[in-house]
Amino acid sequence: MMNRKDLPLLQLLKPRNAWLAWLLLVVAVAVTIASWQFSIRLVEDRTEARFRTQSLQLKTAIEERLLNYEQVLAGSAGLFAVTGDVSRDEWREYVRNVDIDRYYPGIQGIGFVQRIEVRDMADHIASVRAEGVYKYLVKPLGVGPYYYPMVYLEPGTESNRRALGYDAFSDPVHRKAMEQSRDNAIPTLTGKVVLVQEEMEEGQASFLMYYPVYQGGDVPDIRAERRMMLAGFVFSAFRMNNLLDGIVGLISPFLDVRIYDNGDAVRENLMYGSNLGSLDDQFSFDMSQVVSHGGRDWLLQTRSTPAFDYLASDPRPSIVLGTGIVISLLLFIVALVLIRSRLMAQISEGRYRAITEGAANVTLVMDEAGTPLYASPSSFDILGFKPGELQALALEKLVHEDDWSQLKEGFDEAVKAPGKQMPVIRARIYDANHNWRDMEGTYTAMLTVPGVDGVVLSLRDLTQLKAAQSELHRLAFYDPLTGMANRQLFKDRLNNVVHRSRRSGEPAALMFLDLDGFKRINDTLGHDAGDELLCQVAAWLEGCVREEDSVARLGGDEFVVLLSQISGADAAGKVAETILRRLCQRIRLNDHEVGITVSIGITMIPHDSEDPGTLMKYADLAMYRAKEMGRNTYQFFTPSMNIKAARRLLQQEELAAALEGERFVLHYQPKIDLASERVIGVEAFLRWHHPEKGLVSAQQFINLAEETGLIVSLGEMALRQACIQVQALERAGFEDLKMAVNLSVRQVTDTCFLDMVRQVITETGVSPEKLELEMPVELLNEDPRMLRELLVSLNDLGVCLILDDFGAGSCSLVALQQLPLDVIKIDHRFIRDIPYNVSATDVASAVIALAQKLHLTVVAEGVETPQQLSFLKSAGCTQCQGNLFSYPLDEDALIGFLIRQYERPVIS
Repeated sequence: MMNRKDLPLLQLLKPRNAWLAWLLLVVAVAVTIASWQFSIRLVEDRTEARFRTQSLQLKTAIEERLLNYEQVLAGSAGLFAVTGDVSRDEWREYVRNVDIDRYYPGIQGIGFVQRIEVRDMADHIASVRAEGVYKYLVKPLGVGPYYYPMVYLEPGTESNRRALGYDAFSDPVHRKAMEQSRDNAIPTLTGKVVLVQEEMEEGQASFLMYYPVYQGGDVPDIRAERRMMLAGFVFSAFRMNNLLDGIVGLISPFLDVRIYDNGDAVRENLMYGSNLGSLDDQFSFDMSQVVSHGGRDWLLQTRSTPAFDYLASDPRPSIVLGTGIVISLLLFIVALVLIRSRLMAQISEGRYRAITEGAANVTLVMDEAGTPLYASPSSFDILGFKPGELQALALEKLVHEDDWSQLKEGFDEAVKAPGKQMPVIRARIYDANHNWRDMEGTYTAMLTVPGVDGVVLSLRDLTQLKAAQSELHRLAFYDPLTGMANRQLFKDRLNNVVHRSRRSGEPAALMFLDLDGFKRINDTLGHDAGDELLCQVAAWLEGCVREEDSVARLGGDEFVVLLSQISGADAAGKVAETILRRLCQRIRLNDHEVGITVSIGITMIPHDSEDPGTLMKYADLAMYRAKEMGRNTYQFFTPSMNIKAARRLLQQEELAAALEGERFVLHYQPKIDLASERVIGVEAFLRWHHPEKGLVSAQQFINLAEETGLIVSLGEMALRQACIQVQALERAGFEDLKMAVNLSVRQVTDTCFLDMVRQVITETGVSPEKLELEMPVELLNEDPRMLRELLVSLNDLGVCLILDDFGAGSCSLVALQQLPLDVIKIDHRFIRDIPYNVSATDVASAVIALAQKLHLTVVAEGVETPQQLSFLKSAGCTQCQGNLFSYPLDEDALIGFLIRQYERPVIS
């Protein structure tokens, strides 16, 4: 008998114990299911074969019956060929001898249609009436020249007599079959009709078979002769239900049978439907065949029914399934019994090891005197002692002398309370590497438990836990890259300094630092170089402050310095100057020497605020003010900065909403060629349709867009709209005009800029040669290698590259020579002072001369007076633009301006 306490059934059934039994069960069940499916398939194949056989037999029977009926008509036609004229009595006797009710079920009657000319109609009617058909009339009456009334129709039932005189040729369905039979000299079937004698039974689908009868009995060889020599038709009228019910009932009584005329399975073409027609969606098999006879194609559809499936069912698959499941369960039970026997043997052998061995704990079993009897193998992994070595050592030698007393006391308490787990005791244990390890353990006396016979001491190593706690503390409060305090720890330190400053009144200072141009370095040289720079900056910063001060990294390239005690703002300024001097230097990163600077914002505690969050905000505002002042400087917080920041935030929200609402448009200023005085291009200027301020120029919002990053989306929108305008100008007839679009440094240095330009050109379909990109001269201060690769790629696209505001800032002549530039633009500030400022005229002349030497086109912008224009012409300037020629114009005004310009005569 199985002891359930030793091995519960649920534990026995677990896959790790009974995997072989489960595998055997799965295999047996799989074999059972495969056999069951195979037997089902055999039954299904046999049933399908029976269904197909019945369907094919049904088609054959229908074709044979139609062939028999065709032979009946052929015999009828032969009667006319032999005797010439057949009287009504002779026809009645012939049909009676055929005995259609007995041998040809489904035939409503066999008749003769005679061709009558219009001039013979009266004689014909009279002769028929003289034969006893007193109410005989030809109907319906048409316009001739021939009529085809039904003259004979036997058997002469009341319903058949109603059809006498009916001109079947007047009906399109009959006429089509009669013409085909006449012309081809073959029996022909009509389409689905309702017999004249059964007009009240419209549910009974019927058809007729016509067989031509020619004068003289012979079939003419030529179609025209057949039409002339036609005497009439013998025909049979059939009711589909009477025709097919016997066949279906005999061959396939449990199949759903449908026959459609013209080979098309639509409701109006339904010729026959068995009484199982309501079971459309309950079938296992279906089959479609075409019955072709008498020039018609019938679609024969057969479907199985539940009754057919039931009669074809076979109990053998169920027997296979049931038997297989029973055998599978029996095999599973037998395997479980064998596995249980093996597990019970393993339990007896392994219980002791299961109690004492563990990878995370050291388990010792000691006798009543405290002598180790057993040490778990984990003692080697944790303490470095092999189990045999640990047994040979006295426990007292391994325990720290300060902890031995409580460990000995715990042992004595455990001996007094057998089976009870004692409270946790902490002790320092000496390991094989001569290190003290912090451990905790519990005693359990199991002196009377078979297989144990001792006091169990389970020791857990706390060394790794303490190390993990230390690491968690470091991760929670220190920056993993630089080792500095992170935002969370810095907040705590800032709170402490604020509280102390509030109590003592002694001032403190908070500095917010941001590296200038760090994003550019990170993007161009890679994140590894950026991380190296941040670590170096952290080391420099810590060397600039006292030990009692705090330095932290908030994230990215943002650092904060907390001067805990300081005499005043002057002292804070001196510390800021020290930081600026220390950090303003060049450093080599990835074989590139880069220069770094820092912008510092300072707020005083508690003068500016006593709220830590507000102080962080104020220092941040002051730092942004330092960036606006030119960077590499520091600024103290002032209340006006807060007001300006609020206004700036509102403007930023308005700008983002305007971009989302598509409230930006382009205006265009013409560019004039001084040689021909013709417009050769336009420059696009961005305008903002402000709901309150009206049309706002780009100078009022472009700086904010650059700082917030919205300039990237704005620039893409402007470029796309400008390209679309180029297409519009081409359609208006100005194919030679070029479109210039201004770019900012932030746009051009964006990593996705080149892909964006390619995508816009592709999507708008603009020719790249029509596009001019104006880049600010400040772009030359960026990484030369990156800049050259970018401009070469743009030049390869075919766009024209223009250096804007030339002369306004520092510019390397080497860069001008090496970069693939096409045009330079003289800064408008020099043009503005011409000709009254000698220095401005000299600079303009020098720029024009330099450009000519470098084979660059020169464009002067901001031309507003005839004197400026005259000077530029004499100096050799190539192109000009400015208010002297035209202000920036919207789309409609630009078209009007161009039309007027092109109507002017060319100045030679």
